[in-house]
Amino acid sequence: MPAFEYVALDPTGRRHRGALEGESGGHVRQLLRDRGLTLLDIAEIERRRESPAAPSLFGPRIGLARLALVTRLLGTLIKSGLPLDDALTAVAEQADDATVRRVFLRVRSGVLEGQGLAASMQDCGAVFPGIYLATIGAGEQTPHLDLVLDRLADYLEEQQQLRQKITVAMLYPLVLTVTAALIVTGLLTYVVPEVTRVFERMDRELPALTRALIAVADYVRDYGAYTFAALVLGALLARAACRRPAVAAWLARRLLAAPLIGRLIRETNSARFARTLSILLGSGVSMLDALRITSRALTSAPLRDAIAAATARVREGMSLAQALRQTGQLPQLTLHLIASGEASGTLERMLDTAARSHERAVQNLVATLLALVEPALILTMGVTVLLIVVAIMLPIFDLNRLV
Repeated sequence: MPAFEYVALDPTGRRHRGALEGESGGHVRQLLRDRGLTLLDIAEIERRRESPAAPSLFGPRIGLARLALVTRLLGTLIKSGLPLDDALTAVAEQADDATVRRVFLRVRSGVLEGQGLAASMQDCGAVFPGIYLATIGAGEQTPHLDLVLDRLADYLEEQQQLRQKITVAMLYPLVLTVTAALIVTGLLTYVVPEVTRVFERMDRELPALTRALIAVADYVRDYGAYTFAALVLGALLARAACRRPAVAAWLARRLLAAPLIGRLIRETNSARFARTLSILLGSGVSMLDALRITSRALTSAPLRDAIAAATARVREGMSLAQALRQTGQLPQLTLHLIASGEASGTLERMLDTAARSHERAVQNLVATLLALVEPALILTMGVTVLLIVVAIMLPIFDLNRLV
């Protein structure tokens, strides 16, 4: 049954915006008249079948926090005994975001046509992550879809919290860097030329530091915009080059070998690997499928290749811990916990423990990096301003000595 978005007025003149399903536009108009609403505008929500492997750049997107919220709401409605199609309708009607409303009405249309929940969500394109679809697909094979949805909501909330902590931690250094760059650029562009213009009339050779400052100020004033444009162009070209598989693989290996950055990348991907594999196995996904989906969730190419190689060994009959150990990419803590979980039959719980340990390590590493970066930025800015002041004051001291 098609879905329609509408804008209508109630008897008090208040505007209402929402979505309804009906056999036709006329049917929806009648439903709105039965509710005492006067229709202003109506448009059908198209159902598009898109490949999840080729997401559209301008397609609909739902943030992690909002997706976690609607997932938990859907799980609560199903747990209360509401049929799936009614639960999806309730989620769409309660959503305060137009994208969520359109997407879940589209999903409901697929369910009413006889598709499963995961298949209907997959038809929405790249709105839902691969782990989300795989987990719901596994949950549909069990009588506990509501529990799977609750667990999936917990996972999304934890991912959002970790991402938010890292973003907030990086905000101060970013603001400090931009502020320092603007201050120094302003000094070199406007302040220094006005002050040094006085020195040009002096019949004396200026100190080397002052001459260097004047040269830098002249360059920034004359060529600063071109230099900035060249840097932006270079960044865009570098980004385009990094999309080439060979360049991306080389850069990923270099970053993974870097002292602090490499450890941060390894800990972040290890946490994502353990958390994703834990929730997939706990939702009833087979080991091989769970490993395949988990490898796609990693951001580091060498680690993705390592998990793919381990998956091939597991398919041949090797234990997961032994297969991962042969790759030499995952931390020893994760390997020991996985081996212990396989031996005791508590693999899911051990993976969850490993994920929490790596997430704490990520937070500690970010704090350590910030503890190094923030003083370095402040020191760099202070030294730069000091050099500018000294370069301006040196000729003045020379004049005072002449007097």
